[in-house]
Formats: sequence, C-alpha cells, structure tokens
Amino acid sequence: METMKTLINGADLLAVGYKETHILGLALKLANNKYENQSKEDVVALFKKVKDYPENFLDDEVLEPLASAMIEETNAPKDEIIALVESPNSYTVYGEQHIEQGAKGQMNIAMKLPVTVAGALMPDAHQGYGLPIGGVLATRNAIIPYGVGVDIGCRMALSVYDITEDYFVENQAKFKRELIAHTKFGAGHGYHGQHKSDHEVLDRDEFNMNKFVKNLHDKAWSQLGTSGGGNHFVEFGIIEFEERDEVLNINKGKYLALLTHSGSRGFGATVAGHYTRLAKDICKLPHEAANLAYLDLNTQEGQEYWIAMNLAGDYASACHEVIHNKMAKAIGAQVLTKVENHHNFAWKEMYNGEEVIVHRKGATPAGKGVMGIIPGSMTAPGFLVRGRGEENSINSASHGAGRQMSRTQAIKNITKNDMREVLKDHNVTLIGAGRDEAPMAYKDINMVMASQTDLVDVVAKFTPKLVRMADDGSRED
Repeated sequence: METMKTLINGADLLAVGYKETHILGLALKLANNKYENQSKEDVVALFKKVKDYPENFLDDEVLEPLASAMIEETNAPKDEIIALVESPNSYTVYGEQHIEQGAKGQMNIAMKLPVTVAGALMPDAHQGYGLPIGGVLATRNAIIPYGVGVDIGCRMALSVYDITEDYFVENQAKFKRELIAHTKFGAGHGYHGQHKSDHEVLDRDEFNMNKFVKNLHDKAWSQLGTSGGGNHFVEFGIIEFEERDEVLNINKGKYLALLTHSGSRGFGATVAGHYTRLAKDICKLPHEAANLAYLDLNTQEGQEYWIAMNLAGDYASACHEVIHNKMAKAIGAQVLTKVENHHNFAWKEMYNGEEVIVHRKGATPAGKGVMGIIPGSMTAPGFLVRGRGEENSINSASHGAGRQMSRTQAIKNITKNDMREVLKDHNVTLIGAGRDEAPMAYKDINMVMASQTDLVDVVAKFTPKLVRMADDGSRED
C-alpha cells in the first residue's frame, strides 16, 4: 500500500467511535504529528484499536498518553441520572375540567419520582416551577425545595374584631389611614432604624446553623412585618357567620375582620434558591423533572433545608403577627378569634400507616377539624373553612381561587377602566395593585369551592372592602 503524507480529521475518528471530548483533540494531535507518513486507512485502524483496547497501549511510547486519558475518563465517576418510575400511581384531581393541561403534565411527572408515595391536585391548580401550584405530593424521606416553592411558608391570617359593619362603613377613612400607616409592600422593601419590629423568632438558634442562614438575619429583621409583592395583601372586610360556631366561640352575625396574605419574604426566597441549586447538583433527574430535584432527609443538606424551611415558616407567621398586633392596637379593637393557615411548605404526616413528607405547594392543610382561610380575589369572597380529613386529597384543599390568566395575559387583556368598574360594582376600595392582580385574572372562587365540598366545610364568608397590595408590577420576592 502506498504511504503518503495525510491528515486525519475529526470525522474520521468519530466514524470509528470517538466522542466529541478532549480525547478526540488529543487523538487528532497524535495522529497528525506522529503518523503523518502512514496511510489514512492504517492510522484510523490503529486509533480504533487504541479506543477499543486502551490497556494494550499503556507501554507504547507514543500512544500511552492517549490510552491513559481514555482509561481515566472511563473510570471517572459519572453523574448518575436517576430514572423515573415507568408506571406511577394514579392521583385524584379536584375540579379537573377547570385545570390547564400544563399543571396536570407537571403533576404527572412528579408522580414518577422514585421517592413519590402519593399525590393530589387541588381545584385552583395552575402551572408553576417543578410541582404545579395546587399540587400535593407525599414523598418517602425526601424533601423537594421546588415542591415547597420559593415563598416558603406563605400563609393566610385572619383576625375577627368586635367591630360592627356599620361602624366600619361610617369610619372607613380612619381604617384606610391605619391600613396605609401600618403596612409596607414591595419586593425587597423593609423597615429601618427605629421603625423595625422585634419578635422572638429573630433570637432562634437556627439562624446560627450555618454561615449562609446567619447572613440572612439582618434582611429578615428589616423585612419583619412587611408583605412583599405579587398577590400578597392586607385587607379589611366583613365576615359573616350564618350560625354560631362553638369551637371558635363566635355568635351568628357580621363582624369586621382583617385578612393578610404573605410569606417569608427575601429570607425564604433566598433559602429556596440556595437549596434548590444544591438539590440539582446532588440529585440528577431527567430534563423534564429537573426542577423536582430532592434532598434525602438523612443527609446534611436535607437536614439543613428542613431546619431552614421550618424557620422560614415561623418567620412568615411572625410577620403576620406583627401586622395583626399593630392593626388591633391602631384601631382599638378586641380580637374575638384568630385563624392562620399556610401553604408552600412540607409536613411530616402519616399516610397509609407510614410517615411521609407532604409537600403542599399552593395547597393548604385540611385534616379533620383543621381551620383554614381560602381567599377569592380583591372583589370575590373568601371562605373560613374547617377540614374534613379526606385521604384522597392527602388531607388538603385549595389555597385560593387560582389564576386563570398569567400576569402577562392579564396586563395585556384587562384595562384600567375594567379594573375601576369591577371595584366600583363590588364597593371595594383598592390601594395599590396592578392589572395583573385584577379579579378577572382569577378563577371563579365559587366554582373552586364547589369542587372541594368533600375536602372542607364552610364556616363563614369573608367579603373584602378595603384592600392594600403592592403597586403595579411589584413581583413577589
């Protein structure tokens, strides 16, 4: 066979099984520098042998570096992609005809995780990141940061006052003034200096558990008692009990009430982001499930997140406590009863005789006798409810009406005049908020409630009257 000077290219070696890695570059360099006077056919055949049997060339003075590199690459630890379950368990969907396909698709993927025990989808469900909003997922000894959500421990809190509807109507200007004075909205916004509040949650040892969490303490202190942005609100409204409730010790009648919705602010959002990145580094899932990366609770990272999540939940509760205490003092009211419930969290609960981790992302606990508040929108009623303990829903219910339009769709399709008209029709005074939070952007709360009569009993109905939200365009933290 005639020998001639020739060049080997990448395609020649790819054709015999090389991959586009640094090994290919090394092989090409050797082939063209050391074997340039041999035929292309012979050189390609030789380099195929090196690829197939690198251990046979460890004593070759020219090819040893290539052979060693191949063996090292073969022995290097690979990122193991965790396989999804091919035949997952089924799950119950409430109000399925009103739920978009995207949310159901996300729930279908979540059910395929190897740690998943059970799931359910609430009637306010819509698409989110990882687990859909309105998704409930029970796992075995694993915690999914994006199954909890970005706003860890977001919650509703209700104070029922000894103030009549008539007194509120006659003194609405006073209530509006106090609502503005004692609330703060906007992503990143906080209090400073003498205006900062104090609470025992800030003294918790968990803030010292690692440098990352410790560095968030100042931000948490500044934002204590603030509400953030997005769909968060503080509002006065009239709550009506159609009959006496013995458990709450409230007589039949109408009362002024304060309802708040917000979470763990920048503290919780930063915790969520940090541990989601950690989970994705540790738990390699197929592309479609990547946002459902989980942490084993037997690992240090899993324990750190669990502790930080619970701290963020307690911090969110403290934020509501500060707001409610300020408001009761400002308006001189006696609080007849308080109810609080949260979503975007994970709980250790028993399910079918085993302990599981129940993630409720935009879903609220509804175990037997558990109280909750399910809001509608700034003009639609909210409902004070008592859970029925339905196992098919994993003791859960919806956390609100749920969006039927994205924020972008709402801004594009709803005019300022549309907003003004619907507020006027419902006799609601609005401070702040943009068209992305317009009532029309949300599902019909009555339809949502009709889809979960097996999950909760309605105790009272709350009608918003004076609503404060973040200014137009302010996102959640």
